[in-house]
Order: sequence, then C-alpha cells, then structure tokens
Amino acid sequence: MAGLSGPERAGLRVIFAPLMEIRPVQAPIAMNGVTGVIFTSANGVAAASRETATRLAAFCVGERTARAAAEAGWKAACLGHCADDLVAALLSQPRAGPLLHLRGAHARVAIAARLANGGIPCREQIVYDQVLLPLPAEAQAVLSAQSDVIVPLFSPRTARHFANLCGDASHLHLIALSQAVAEPLKILNFKVLRVSKVPDALAMTEAVLDAASQLSRLEGKGRAE
Repeated sequence: MAGLSGPERAGLRVIFAPLMEIRPVQAPIAMNGVTGVIFTSANGVAAASRETATRLAAFCVGERTARAAAEAGWKAACLGHCADDLVAALLSQPRAGPLLHLRGAHARVAIAARLANGGIPCREQIVYDQVLLPLPAEAQAVLSAQSDVIVPLFSPRTARHFANLCGDASHLHLIALSQAVAEPLKILNFKVLRVSKVPDALAMTEAVLDAASQLSRLEGKGRAE
C-alpha cells in the first residue's frame, strides 16, 4: 500500500506504507526433470534467479514479471494478467514436459494442482514468503486525520489486512488492482472504491492520478464557491 494524501498545489504528498515484506526462502531449486517454470510475480523471479543458474522457458503472469524474467536470463513469455489467464493459456496448448511453479508462501490460485488436473505435469516450490506488516506511524496519522486519502492496494491479502487495520474509512478513496483485491475492502465504509481497468502497475498509476485529479478539481471548486 502507498497512501496518497489529498492533492496540494505543489503536487501530491506520497506516503509509502508497505503492508507486506518479501523474505526469500534460501533453498536449492529442484529443477530436475523440469522443462519450464512458472512465475506469478517479479519477487519469484528475483528469489529463484538467486538460487539457481539454470535458465529455462518461463511462463509469466503480467508483462512486468515477464520483463524481470527476461532480464534475469529466462526465456520469458507473458501468458496473461492473472493466474487464471496463465492456467487457461497453458491448458489450451498442452506441453509434454513437467513445469515448476516458483511462488510465494501465500497464493490465491492453486496453479500447479489445476495444471496437473488438466493433464500438464506441474509441481511447485516456495521461494519467498510474504510477511504482513503493521501500518507505520506516518500512515496511521494520515488515516486518522479524516482528510481525503487515496489508497492503492495490490493483493487480496494486503487488502484484507488493510481493512482490519484502518478503522474509519469514510474519507478514503480506495483503488484495487482487481475485483479479487476489491472484495475484502467492501466491509469498509469507504468514500470511493474503484477497480483498476487492467491489473498492472501502469493502470494503477493512471487510476491514482485520475483520483488525484478529481480531488483537485473538487477542492478548486470548493475554494471558488
């Protein structure tokens, strides 16, 4: 999460308040018998690339993950914006060789099991953990001030964590990466909840800037009146 306070003439006040810390799991990658790997995040790419010098075909979720994999030497291909897209793409073109999903400890979609059930041998290995963090003091202060705050959230787990931490949300403009991220936020009495048009960083940036522009116009109108 990165909280953005209400727009000022000089620009946005940006508060970086990560709700999750990535901690690599240092262990050898079991690549024996594998003809390709699956990455669902750039964190998986970074963690796996440190633990093995082997570079195979890498089937990735999202352009950012695919770029990170390509830069690390993997033969990367982007197969959609979410895990469901990737599973559907792989099942539509069955491959003979076993795959290995290199993932975080917490995952919403059981990719390996779904592929195995669909006829593509696949196993998984955890290469990093996602540890939840408390809200830093600066973020708590801004959230308590009751002024408009834009809050982008990027995963269902951090959205659920934020919903449990934030308290009164009546002044919050929440922006969710996807419908799955938006779902845990619906228990809050938020001011606005919008979902990114596409589940990627560029679309999230555009959504944040659009929300900031709307707030700026509203503030300007209030001053004029």
